[in-house]
Amino acid sequence: MPRLSYFYGIAIYMYYREHFPPHFHAIYGSHDAEITIRSRRVLKGSLPNRALTLVRKWAKLHEVELTEAWSRAQRREALGPIAPLD
Repeated sequence: MPRLSYFYGIAIYMYYREHFPPHFHAIYGSHDAEITIRSRRVLKGSLPNRALTLVRKWAKLHEVELTEAWSRAQRREALGPIAPLD
């Protein structure tokens, strides 16, 4: 599972050939959540409120890059890094 980004202790990952809808994984300490790219809705798991707010803000800023990464992951192509939240 390639790591796409890391900021404020939050790691963002995406699996290859993952199930739909398009999503990514956010891990913060012992918390793990699957979050949809387009709506930024939590599919599974949970994050503390502050971490979830930061992840949603980051995902909104990088929606196009996340969508492209999802497409590459479905084709098992290399995923590049995405800039962290400043």
